[in-house]
Amino acid sequence: MNNIELLEELKKLKAIADVGLLYAKNDYDKERYQELQEMSHRLLSGVSGHDMEIIKSIFPAAADYPTAKVDIRGLALSPENEILLVRESLDGKWSLPGGWADVGCSPKETIIKEFREETGLSVAVKALLAVFDKRFHAHPPQPFYVYKMVFYCELTSFEFAKGFDVLDVQYFAIDRLPELSEDRILKSQIELLYQKVRSSDFGAYVD
Repeated sequence: MNNIELLEELKKLKAIADVGLLYAKNDYDKERYQELQEMSHRLLSGVSGHDMEIIKSIFPAAADYPTAKVDIRGLALSPENEILLVRESLDGKWSLPGGWADVGCSPKETIIKEFREETGLSVAVKALLAVFDKRFHAHPPQPFYVYKMVFYCELTSFEFAKGFDVLDVQYFAIDRLPELSEDRILKSQIELLYQKVRSSDFGAYVD
């Protein structure tokens, strides 16, 4: 078992401990699940190389049933069929516009808002292209379990107004993609999404 596979197992172990602590009915069970949670913190610290206190800050005590986080992205094409990408301020690499799902916003509302805030562009959401489980793709390891929803969006405005949280906004040809922020999107995923749009295949790919 490699470190990535081990990390996935440890996420499951941590989730089991969290659920156990939430629903334990007696002190004996609570103590056992507390030990299991502390064990998962130690193991995650060992696998990641991060200090225990950092691990605990990343994984605060669960107040409700643990669920996957949802990352929402949008694929939009220029009139020349080039792909709209934003340059992320956190790592200086490129990604599809988007971010974490917002409480109180539908997935469509979230991606419309992300396009407006990051690029200044207005879009019409046309189709859900894919639901990726990051575990099945070659993303860098991360502590959270993440589903990634990607929508096909048609541009209804065309003048960029770069947001404060991105470094740049540009179009790129599919065969000339820049260095991608692989925690957010992979070249193989963009190629799959692009092919679906270009072939008018609007059935959602689901892992």
